[in-house]
Formats: sequence, C-alpha cells, structure tokens
Amino acid sequence: MMDLVNFLLYAAVAACTVKVSHQGPNQRRLYTDLMKGYSPLERPVLNDSETLTVNFGLSLMQIMDVDEKNQVLTTNIWLRLYWNDYYLQWDKDEYPGVSNVRFPDHLIWKPDILLYNSADERFDGTFHTNIVVDPSGSCSYIPPGIFKSTCHIDVRWFPFDVQRCDLKFGSWTYGGWSLDLKMIEADISDYVANGEWDLVEVPGQKNERRYECCQEPYPDVTFTVVMRRRTLYYGLNLLIPCVLISTLALLVFLLPADSGEKISLGITVLLSLTVFMLLVAEIMPATSDSVPLIAEYFATTMVIVGLSVIATVLVLQYHHHDPHGGKMPKWTRVILLNWCAWFLRMKRPGEERVRSACHNKAPRSSLTSMELSGSASAPQSTNGNMPFPGLRGLESIPYSTAATSPDSGILCGRLVGRAGEDEVLLSAGQISTGGSLELEMAKILDEVRYIAKRFRNQDEDESVCNEWKFAASVIDRLCLMAFSLFTILCTIGILMSAPNFVEAISKDFFT
Repeated sequence: MMDLVNFLLYAAVAACTVKVSHQGPNQRRLYTDLMKGYSPLERPVLNDSETLTVNFGLSLMQIMDVDEKNQVLTTNIWLRLYWNDYYLQWDKDEYPGVSNVRFPDHLIWKPDILLYNSADERFDGTFHTNIVVDPSGSCSYIPPGIFKSTCHIDVRWFPFDVQRCDLKFGSWTYGGWSLDLKMIEADISDYVANGEWDLVEVPGQKNERRYECCQEPYPDVTFTVVMRRRTLYYGLNLLIPCVLISTLALLVFLLPADSGEKISLGITVLLSLTVFMLLVAEIMPATSDSVPLIAEYFATTMVIVGLSVIATVLVLQYHHHDPHGGKMPKWTRVILLNWCAWFLRMKRPGEERVRSACHNKAPRSSLTSMELSGSASAPQSTNGNMPFPGLRGLESIPYSTAATSPDSGILCGRLVGRAGEDEVLLSAGQISTGGSLELEMAKILDEVRYIAKRFRNQDEDESVCNEWKFAASVIDRLCLMAFSLFTILCTIGILMSAPNFVEAISKDFFT
C-alpha cells in the first residue's frame, strides 16, 4: 500500500516539472512567416540610403604551412561576421520556445566578404555554414576555412627572420556607402602552436581605399600575422655543421706538407659547403631581392676555404721548391724569414746548432794552420823528398775557416775549395819520377776532392731547400692565424647582424 502511494506522489511531481515544448510547430511557422516575401538579393535595411554595418573579426586556430619558395601562407581560420537583418525580426511571445533560428547561407542575405590576397584555386576557402538569427534580427555567421594567402616572404635574415603576412578581407561588390566594416580584434586564445613558427601577434587595422572607377570608398579589414621562425632545427642541421666545416678548413694549415693531403682536405671541405649551399637554395625562393643571411654566411665561408686552397698551393710550391731553380729573393728572406718569423715566434730547425758551431771557430782555425805549417815544412826536412810522395799535392789544398752566414744553414769551419780549383788535376810535372805510387796517390786525391765537392753541393742544396721549407712553414702559420681571425669575425659579424639573433638563441636553444 505504501509503495503505491509513493509511486503516485512521484508521478504527480514529474507531471508538474515537465514542460510541454511548442518549438516544433512554432519554429516551422516562424520559418514560413520570415520567408514570405524575403529576397536574399535585397540588402536588409529599412531605408535603402542607410549604410549596413558588418562587424568582422577572425579566430586564428593554426598556422599550417609557410611556403617560402612559392610565398604562400596556409592558415586555419574561423571568420566571425555579425550584422543586423531588418527583415528577420519577430516577437518572441508570438513564437514561444523559439529563441533563434538557423538559415543556410544561400537562403538569406549575407555580406560577400572575401580574402583579397587569396592564393586558393577556388579563391574562397571557407566552409559555408548556417547563419544564426535571433529575434532582434542579429545575424551571426562563423564559417571556418583553410585559407591560402599570398605573403611576401623576406628571407634576408633567414633563419633568424620574422615574417609579417597580411590577410586582407573586404566586400567584393559593396562600397562603403552601402556596407561598412567594423573591425573586431583577432582571437588567438585557441591557437595551436606550430613547430616551426612562433606566433607573436595578430594586429588588425581598418582601411579605406578609393578607386578611380567610383567615388565611394571601399573599406577593408587587414589582419597581420606576425610570426618568428624557430631556429633550433636550422641551427642544428645547417649552421652548426657549417661552422664545424669552416673550422676544418683551418686544419689545412696544420697538416704537414709532406703528407700530400693538404689540397685534398681543402677541396673536400669546399665540396661539403657546396652541398649545404644547395640545400639552402632548395628552400629559398628564386628571388634576387635579397640574399639570405645563411646563404651569405655560406658564400663567405666558401670564399675563405677557396682562399685557403690557394694559400695551400703557394705553401706547397715553397715547400717543394727546386734548389736549382734559384735562390730565395732578398725581400722574401727579409719579410718571411726575419720579420714574420720574429712576429710568429718561429725558429728555424738547426739554428741553435749553427750558432754553437760558429762559436767554436777559433780552435778549428789554429789547428788547421798548424797542419798547414807542418805539411809545408815536411819537404824541407827530407831534402825535398816526402815520406809519401803523393802528399806533395796536398800543398795546393786550400783551407777556409770563414763561417758562412746563419741564413745559409752551412756549419762554420767547413773545408771549402776556391773557385776554379775543384776540377784541377795533378799534372804530370807534379808527379815525381818515383813511379806508380805517386800516380795512385794523385788519383786518390782527385777522388777525395770530387767527394768533397759533392758533399759541399749537397749541403748547399740542403741549405736552400731548408730556407724554402722554413718559408713555407712561416706562410702556413701566418695563414692559420689570419684565416682563424677572419673566420671568427665573419661568423660573429654575419650571424649576429640579424635583428632578433639574441632572442632566437635565448628562446630556441636555452629554453
């Protein structure tokens, strides 16, 4: 019995709370009444001389793509259009339960707002949705769309660039006297972040332009999408490899000339930079308006590497210089072997040994003079006959204890023959009638003279080669310092010339 009472009480309460909806027939009747005599071609104003105001704004949802080569910006945008339709008003009391109605966009009048700088094949990239109308005649039209717009991509500071792309919206056929636009600030609260671009801001501005055909102005609302390129990807894949490759070019001057790989290393580095240059050229638009910053840096680095190859050729030419090809010019010796070597704190190999030999010059001189005096007095003590007759020819051997200059690299106190005497052979008159022993000694003396001459020539050639090799080492060290300084200055000067270099590095590399 109690269960039956509870059930009846619950049914009574439910009957009191349920409201009967009359929206179905009322809404059908409202559509019929509103469409009677309505023409979508007629501008919905009370007086034809009255200007219809359309509030226009947009919601930027996503930056989908920035095509630098074709200079096209692709965005996902929801347009927001609000206006008042005088012929779509009704009394809410006459149509209870109907708070708003929805019309397809082709059944009622709507402003022909289009993107002026559209790059879409259909030109209009919006999806045509319903128009929501409330009892006061206020119409809300929010069509979403994928918009492709033309945008002048300025790649001067790539990859540290900031792009500003305009989205110009306006009526295609209505002038300012018939339709006026009122701008609504862009909404970016639902923006989806892009991996390549950071959205900075989307400012808007209303403009009016007068054409020669018409007296009335044509208003438009232009929104500017300001975005900054994120440089982490390009820094890791283009900039850092380029800096490392340009650093490898400096190793050309540290590689020994005898290794035979100096030219190969320079050419390899040059080819590597060319490959990176082609990768940048594929991304950038084929324009001559400006040169990208990274392309300018690559070109400068290629010039540096090319000059390093030329300098390496000069170094190898000095290092492998033919000693019979001529002595080093005096100005070259003064500049390279004296001034540059002193500036670079470089010493020639064996310089200390040469100086120590020159300090011991006096004892050698006294010893040689004693030997000469002894050999000269020997014939007198033997009644003109030497113990070894062949030694008589040694009287004509001159000794020179004059030290050569340190630049020649020849040690002091060396036996040097006078000019014209090296090829002199003992004549038959100088040989005593003693027989074949003196003849054999004369031949031995000629051979000794020949061997001594060969050693002297080899020492002179070695001294000339050492001069050229040391000059090549000086040029290598000088080029290493000069190219290192030039590479550092170019890297810092070119990359840091970008206006937002510090901002890009701080945000993309350290956050």
